[in-house]
Amino acid sequence: MKTTILITGKVLLMMLIASSLLMSCTFNSTNNLDAENVTKVVKAPGIDLNTAAYMGNLAAVQQHIKAGTNLNTKEPLGGSTPLLTACVFGKTEIAKALINAGADLDMVNNDGSTPLHVAAFFCHTEIVQSLIANGANINALNGQGATALQSVAGPFSEVKPVYDFLLQQLGSLGLKLDYEQIEATRPVIAQMLQNSSVE
Repeated sequence: MKTTILITGKVLLMMLIASSLLMSCTFNSTNNLDAENVTKVVKAPGIDLNTAAYMGNLAAVQQHIKAGTNLNTKEPLGGSTPLLTACVFGKTEIAKALINAGADLDMVNNDGSTPLHVAAFFCHTEIVQSLIANGANINALNGQGATALQSVAGPFSEVKPVYDFLLQQLGSLGLKLDYEQIEATRPVIAQMLQNSSVE
């Protein structure tokens, strides 16, 4: 009888060990399957989103978008969002990526300008088109009480001193202004804005 109990005990112990090993294999196999199905967590890059937009670093901007970075973070000096920064410096692909990712199209900087005001004023036609197509408020007023249309409707000679001032302030940061192109494009932008206000 002692032998039977001893053998039965050994058999039970072996079955318990075998069962544990089997469970362990199943658990690891399930974990491996789950690990394959889990989406990889994307971390934000080392460069902040506003700087990436300013520098035209599309890969970093796209990584921020995938990482879920707040697309509407304002930089402290002028209150520009990454989209506003892209509009100032004419970073078309950056602006489009931010627009498509859901950046706020009507968020204002410290002087009350929206991305549409800025893109229109600096005559970045493709950005203006993208903003309008994605529902930017064309009737928004900036801090001076002007719409984007009003900011480009006047004669170039009257606003050239404003461009001169902005070039003086932002030229060292890489702002480039082609006055001939701006003068020729202002009426085109004005027409685009006027046409979209009728629709």
